Amino acid sequence: MAILVPVLTPRPDTDGAWLAPAKLNLMLRVLGRRADGYHRLQTVFQFVDRCDRLYFDHRDDSRIERLEGPAEVPPEQDLVVRAAHALAEATGCRSGISIRVDKHLPMGGGLGGGSSDAATTLHALNQLWGTGLSVEQLAEIGLRLGADVPVFVRGAAAWGEGVGETLVPVELPTPWYLVLAPPCHVATAAVFADPGLTRDSGPITLVDFLRGNAVNDCLRIVLDQYPIVRQAFDWLADRAEAKLTGTGACLFAALPSQSEADQLLAEVPDEIPAFVARGRNRSPLFGAA
Repeated sequence: MAILVPVLTPRPDTDGAWLAPAKLNLMLRVLGRRADGYHRLQTVFQFVDRCDRLYFDHRDDSRIERLEGPAEVPPEQDLVVRAAHALAEATGCRSGISIRVDKHLPMGGGLGGGSSDAATTLHALNQLWGTGLSVEQLAEIGLRLGADVPVFVRGAAAWGEGVGETLVPVELPTPWYLVLAPPCHVATAAVFADPGLTRDSGPITLVDFLRGNAVNDCLRIVLDQYPIVRQAFDWLADRAEAKLTGTGACLFAALPSQSEADQLLAEVPDEIPAFVARGRNRSPLFGAA
């Protein structure tokens, strides 16, 4: 199994946008509960080329503000603002920044949009502010913001353990994915608090996963709690191997070609938002796969 390490420096694209891609959890096992209340997990992360787009503008003062972003998230609670403050506090930087977030990833869908936005903010401001931190240092700051932030900071598809922060980069097949995004927000805390959640799955190896052991222990809980997700899952499962990403509402199926993914996309019921994206072993923030 080849190890994939990002070799490019993150850069904005041609229109100045810094990309914040979605991730899929191709597998998720809940091994147990830790003393601090968090759960011990095994998972596999892969990126797709569906992205939020972030824009950063220098300020003459030291203020950090979000000018545009999701209306349902107060600016002071937005992970991009929190990431900027965390980087400033860690480095003593007194520069300011204005941030605009062009959202394309659904919230509460298990695609990691907020964590990805935070990671992209850390990388962008590390360059724009000249703070000079390494990827590992940025990942340490990111972990304090959320367990999924480090994988976006490091930018490589990965086998994840712990709460998802212990990462081993891997190279995986890169199929086309049809992703369904039922219009609901799944609360991760509620899923992990559900008494019906299996918390004693045995650990597996990467080889086991590659041989097809790719269950998501949270699937049944999400389907039971959210009928709209069950409806979308049943529709997709009749046509392909349907999976849930993370603890969110989004479902996905891997297809061998873009044409087959597009063909299935055309059949998705109008009430279920959906899109097609290509799997990526390197984050689009780091350039071409």
